[in-house]
Formats: sequence, C-alpha cells, structure tokens
Amino acid sequence: MIRTVIENMLLFLLPTFVYVAWVLFQSSRAEAEGENENAEAKTGHPIVRALDDAPLLWLFAGGALILIVTLAFFGTSSGGKPGQHYQPSIMKDGKIQPSHIE
Repeated sequence: MIRTVIENMLLFLLPTFVYVAWVLFQSSRAEAEGENENAEAKTGHPIVRALDDAPLLWLFAGGALILIVTLAFFGTSSGGKPGQHYQPSIMKDGKIQPSHIE
C-alpha cells in the first residue's frame, strides 16, 4: 500500500522535479558563463530559490494530469476480458505453476 502511495506522489511531483532540475541547470550554466544578473538573489538554498518563482499552479495541473492519465491507462489496460477466469498460482508435482487468466 505504501509503495502505491509513494509511486503516485512521485508521478504527481514529476513536473516539479523536472522544473527544479531545469532551473538549477540554467543557473549553473549562467554562472559558468559569467552572467551575474541578480547578485542579491543568490542567498538561500538553490532549490528554494528555484521554487520561489515557480509556476506552482501549472506544475500542480501538470502533475495531476500525469497522475490521472497514468491511473486511467493502467486501470483500463490490465486484467482479463469479461468472462475470463483468473487461476491463482498452485503447487503441482513440487513445482509452482504461475497464475494465469483462462
């Protein structure tokens, strides 16, 4: 259960992770090129600075969309067709026979 919750949270936060990584990459590239636009804005942790001006509404909407699409895809694409029966794994002749749908 906890694995499912963590996977869904990571899917929801994926756009934020990508955005923060992109902002940190751009700022490190700008520092390497010697561009120093905001010397006073360089205080604080880099991730906090990246999230200060983040488009949080768009990141929230993007995360929700990714989560909904992923859940809808896996909810409709897995499992058997109507009328098929699930056969659980069984022990037969000392060997485990894997589960399958008939």
